[in-house]
Amino acid sequence: MSLDRIALSRFRNHADTVLDQAARFNVLVGENGAGKTNVLEALSLLAPGRGLRRAALIDLAQAGGPGHFAVGASLTMHDDDHVRLGTFTQPDRPARRLVRINEAAASAVALGEWLSVGWLTPAMDRLFMDSAGERRRYMDRLAVAIEPGHAAHAARQAAALRERNRLLSGDEMPEAAWLDGIEAQLARHGAALAQGRARLVEGLKAELADAPAEPFARPALTYRPGGPLDEQALAETLVHSRRRDRAAGRTLIGPQRDELEVVFAAKDVPAAQCSTGEQKAMLIAITLAHGALAQKGRASVLLLDEVAAHLDPVRRLALFERLAQGSAQVWMTGTEMAAFEGIADRAAVWQVSGGAAQRL
Repeated sequence: MSLDRIALSRFRNHADTVLDQAARFNVLVGENGAGKTNVLEALSLLAPGRGLRRAALIDLAQAGGPGHFAVGASLTMHDDDHVRLGTFTQPDRPARRLVRINEAAASAVALGEWLSVGWLTPAMDRLFMDSAGERRRYMDRLAVAIEPGHAAHAARQAAALRERNRLLSGDEMPEAAWLDGIEAQLARHGAALAQGRARLVEGLKAELADAPAEPFARPALTYRPGGPLDEQALAETLVHSRRRDRAAGRTLIGPQRDELEVVFAAKDVPAAQCSTGEQKAMLIAITLAHGALAQKGRASVLLLDEVAAHLDPVRRLALFERLAQGSAQVWMTGTEMAAFEGIADRAAVWQVSGGAAQRL
């Protein structure tokens, strides 16, 4: 299963771009600022979530345009049937994302039932150096690509957490009945959120264990939960920690305190202390492992922004070989075609310039 007939309307710098006859491997080449990454961002919106840049919807509409956008693509099935996926905003509601599947209104989560989308971008290079919050968002994005319902648990846990923190920050300790209700929601969705992260990390570890140790540095992953993974245990912990949390001004137990620890296995060195090249190699290894998990049961798309150009020839060819072993449709960007020599004969190539794409 793969995407084809991809259309961008008033999206970023693309006024009206159509990419037809897509292949298993697809390459977008062009100068910096031409609009290559914008195509990848549009594709990332054909899945639940905020896309690879986490941009506000109003910022996705073409500058100087009417203030709304549309992205659509045909998903070709094994039996040559087609499912049309689309996401868009409207002029009167530019901050509300709408979704259609085969012209029928649907939710963003429903997109994940058809398509899994993963990506690796230069902005992710600081993942191991950034805050634990960034790594939690990273885990959730990867989890949503495998279990679309994970997104709902993340949103509801965050809402319940905000409400509990608001209640505890008042002038007086709120009534127990108020806290009981909100903590029940927090425990239900918090436990589901943590369990989803735990399943994700276990799945990644299994895939990484079967992957070659070279040429991409094999990372060792450890999920450190910030509270009990069991709903009842988490609910009881929240009750017992009310006074301490009130004194701290925030909830100190739960998945909002989770951490993903990454270690360069061969050297037993934390990823944050590794070289830039080693960190990049570990990110690629995790991305490939996640791609293997995500392509089980649904169509899978992998977006690689300026990845090939930053690899030496040996690792570049190894990346192409690993990608060829999977079943995901791959989209890659670069400024020059030379970086894709090892895959050019199998790829569909577009020259991107000024917000337009021409098939080569």
